[in-house]
Amino acid sequence: MTRDQLKEILIKIRDGTINVDDALERLKTLPFEDIGFACIDHHRGLRKRLSEVIFGQGKATEDIISIMERMDKQGDNILVTRLSNEKAEKILGRFPHATYYRKSGTLTVLNREKKEQGTGTILVITAGTSDIPVAEEAVVTARFMGNRVKTIYDIGVAGIHRVLLHREEIEEASVIIVVAGMEGALPSVIAGMVDVPVIALPTSVGYGASFTGISALLGMLNSCVPGVLVVNIDNGFGAGYAATLINLKDPKKIT
Repeated sequence: MTRDQLKEILIKIRDGTINVDDALERLKTLPFEDIGFACIDHHRGLRKRLSEVIFGQGKATEDIISIMERMDKQGDNILVTRLSNEKAEKILGRFPHATYYRKSGTLTVLNREKKEQGTGTILVITAGTSDIPVAEEAVVTARFMGNRVKTIYDIGVAGIHRVLLHREEIEEASVIIVVAGMEGALPSVIAGMVDVPVIALPTSVGYGASFTGISALLGMLNSCVPGVLVVNIDNGFGAGYAATLINLKDPKKIT
């Protein structure tokens, strides 16, 4: 449940279009609903601007569907991450109006129109094409939360001239997510060009000494460029959410 949904219920009570019993029925599962194997946090949208997100990896398909049904009953928009194609096919059978983003393994259900919240544009950049699935998780998350999102893919430091080709788009963004594996150098390059926050998103892409993303993570954490923030390896959702919170405050207006 979001703030707008709660406000709508309170206004209807005030105006007499619903009675108190109907309102209590809508609110009885706040702040959470215990369904045995999960406690669904229906109150999260009020606190965090986003309903509880379902992490699909490691969950049985039937359990995911059960959680989605409870959230759907509340009228929540639903975001599922780390979802395999096989699980997604079964979920789409139950929720045919859902949208599955195969490349990122994310799925959304929109029960209400998304309001544009961001004051600027979130730009998502990847170093290589192998980083795109993680980047797309960030893209889907940020758009799901009501942001304008642009993407620039495959402009890693092995061909630095590609970065300069997009300089105008890079400088116009309100917040930038830079996704890179290998040695993780691209976020420092981008951050050195702009005066807005850069969220560095390391991926597990790389050869043996990349240690499935640890090298990129440490490189990003050790960036000498101010304004670089780092999320966990392959955490596209976390990057998209953090970028949304920054975009709401419009860093270009900070003096």
